[in-house]
Amino acid sequence: MQRRRILHGAAVMAAAALVPASDRAVAASTADTDYPGAQWSPAAAANYTASSRPSEHPVDRVIIHVAQQTFTETIGIFRNAAGKVSAHYVVRSGDGFVAQCVRERDVAWHAGNWDYNTRSIGIEHEGWVDQPSYFTHTMYERSARLTADICDRYGLAKDRAHIIGHHEVPGSDHTDPGVHWDWVRYIRLVNLL
Repeated sequence: MQRRRILHGAAVMAAAALVPASDRAVAASTADTDYPGAQWSPAAAANYTASSRPSEHPVDRVIIHVAQQTFTETIGIFRNAAGKVSAHYVVRSGDGFVAQCVRERDVAWHAGNWDYNTRSIGIEHEGWVDQPSYFTHTMYERSARLTADICDRYGLAKDRAHIIGHHEVPGSDHTDPGVHWDWVRYIRLVNLL
């Protein structure tokens, strides 16, 4: 029995070593996620506000962001207690992998506007606003599937009034998701999925 446990432990360690470091950084149980397609990668507790949404604050929109960082760097910023920023989800460009960093019941600090933070789910996307090559078909599709699921669960219309860009938040000085973000394509995908 002891030998079996040792062999099992060695096999787990060997398998973990084969997983790329960027995936190991976010690999966790999906049991803690609100969206079944996500893996849990928690932000530091100092980077969001614990809440009991939607009873405390109704959720009435999804805010789309582009991180201006790589996926791994974005996760790292959210995990750093000094960051004072987070989003509920991060979507990787190449394969559409979704990490959940803040539970939807809690208020992520992503919009730069407290009222909008309390009422929204924030989705960051790997990439830069001026580099449209990051906006892959797979990323659009996986992100749209996530947004559709959020809209279905909160009873939100799948339209531009309820799915907005960070640049549309009152008082925001951000430009993301930027001019290269294909809103027509994205909203069409949200409504198809």
